[in-house]
Amino acid sequence: METYIQEDIIRSKEHLIEFCSSFLHQNLVYGDAILIQDAHAAARNKDSVRLLELEQLCGAIKLAKESRDASVNLGRQFIRTIAPLVEDPFFDEWQNRIKLNEVKGHYAISYGIYCAVSEVAVHHAVLAYLFASINGLIQNAVRAVPFGQNTGVQAMHELSEEVVHATELVTTLTEADLCNNALGIELASMKHEYLFSRLFIS
Repeated sequence: METYIQEDIIRSKEHLIEFCSSFLHQNLVYGDAILIQDAHAAARNKDSVRLLELEQLCGAIKLAKESRDASVNLGRQFIRTIAPLVEDPFFDEWQNRIKLNEVKGHYAISYGIYCAVSEVAVHHAVLAYLFASINGLIQNAVRAVPFGQNTGVQAMHELSEEVVHATELVTTLTEADLCNNALGIELASMKHEYLFSRLFIS
């Protein structure tokens, strides 16, 4: 998003909503959201082999190095943050494998595991993830573009129904639907690390 802002592609609330909608439908729904759903099911079944497969898929669909690194860094920070709140042997085993670098610890997979062992329904887990992801983009845009907070709130309000519909769509998808159609966003991510100045990490 920051690449688009510096290239003067995002300069209004309408542009921001268009970007967030594309990110939601072309990136999150057919990527992380499916992986969260499948990781949730695998964790419920205590299926470590399946979780390892999902870890590899998560890294494979993130074409930009920044996106892959951010997914791992955020996932590891997430695990460290919520570990004191979880008492579950399967979660502890996964956390230990991350510490030993047996798995990278991608955020979507760790989040799916956490929600499963915490008995958060998969629908609510995906909904919260999608909402938080889009809200995070909007909050960053408010800081990076001369938008007021009111503009950010309005943008999130306009996107809220899309997030709900996107969550419902995810329930109909499987691993076979995993793909990365957000090529423009991936290219912007690749260019991002070479920007003259940056406020954010992808």
